[in-house]
Amino acid sequence: MISKARIGWLLHRIARKIWFRAALISAASVVVAAFAGIVARTVPYHFTGDIGQNAVGTVLEIIASSMLAVTTFSLTAMVSAYSSATQLATPRATRLLISDRMSQNALSTFLGAFIFAVVGIIGLQTRLYGGQGRVLLLIATVLLVALVVVTLLRWIAHLAAFGRMSDVIDRVEDAAGAAMQTFAKDPYLGGRPAIPVPAHARPVRSQTIGYVTHVDIGRLAALAREHDLVVHVEAIPGTLVHKGRPLLHVVGGTADCDDDLSGAFVIERHRDFDHDPRLGQIALGEIAGRALAPATNDPGTAVEVLNALLRTLSELPAQAPSADADLPPVHVPRPSVDEMIRAGFTPIVREGAGEEEVAIRAFKILRALGEALPHAVATTRALAHELRQNVERVMLDQAALARTLAVYEEHAR
Repeated sequence: MISKARIGWLLHRIARKIWFRAALISAASVVVAAFAGIVARTVPYHFTGDIGQNAVGTVLEIIASSMLAVTTFSLTAMVSAYSSATQLATPRATRLLISDRMSQNALSTFLGAFIFAVVGIIGLQTRLYGGQGRVLLLIATVLLVALVVVTLLRWIAHLAAFGRMSDVIDRVEDAAGAAMQTFAKDPYLGGRPAIPVPAHARPVRSQTIGYVTHVDIGRLAALAREHDLVVHVEAIPGTLVHKGRPLLHVVGGTADCDDDLSGAFVIERHRDFDHDPRLGQIALGEIAGRALAPATNDPGTAVEVLNALLRTLSELPAQAPSADADLPPVHVPRPSVDEMIRAGFTPIVREGAGEEEVAIRAFKILRALGEALPHAVATTRALAHELRQNVERVMLDQAALARTLAVYEEHAR
């Protein structure tokens, strides 16, 4: 019993992890290079020109040697970008760089061209092709060279920004913004708001240890209706579960359906951005915290992160519960406004109090969030007060301290 939502989610995860383009181009290269001689016999048109073995073989040898070097260079550039993002930004951003489509397309194109050339050379050396086959192989080679040139030019332009700090921040912000927009549309994942769990509810525990990355509410709803259950979800995406922590509580039914209920939870070793809006805020906060460390001392990056936090958190929905009409008997909790905002701001409030420009921007951003999200005013004011206390404790420049506190007093009115 797999719902449409779960099927879509699984396909999305597969598309992110498997290089379909690499498999497609490599397979097409093998087919074209290996069967050009056979296909040529079925072509009704007869090419009058005669192309020798060496004419095509020389071009293929150049492609094979150069594509192997380019592929190695591309892999080195990608690994360097991953390492740079891990050291300078946050390890959480590495998964976003790995899923970069341009990098995958470039590497798969270069690898496919290399395989095409190798298979073509083998066919020529074994005299697999006749005159017609060599003409078709040459045409395919010319088309492949054009594709490689276009891809190489795009790849060179892409490398100018790939893995740089601004690129990493943009990627994390885009992932956090997408997760926040999805969360804002349906904070309860298609279920009902959480209510107090009855004392007689039966817990369904996890059999593995890891993070919940997806909850199939459609499957839980179908099971609840089939067995006349009321389900209280305890572990939402981003929650660390273990064998002693319940995934959910169930009212009604028997323990026979517990395995089916626990199967609606996808548990992995690492958190994922897609359905976990808190992870994006945490990653942005980690980038700012590392930039503000004494070894890095990059307040400009922290200011950019504050701007990104304002854009993503502005999508935060209000606490008002959704209507219960036509919703399944599945009650789902949601992260509080305080959790969502503090996830990104805590490292900045802790590490940025000694930097005048960071503290001033943080006060302004918190004020802007309070104006955009009236239901978050209590949290933004509490964070501003914590930041003021840290500023008074660690900022040594009295003139900078006075200017920073003046901004706080102005925005605290």
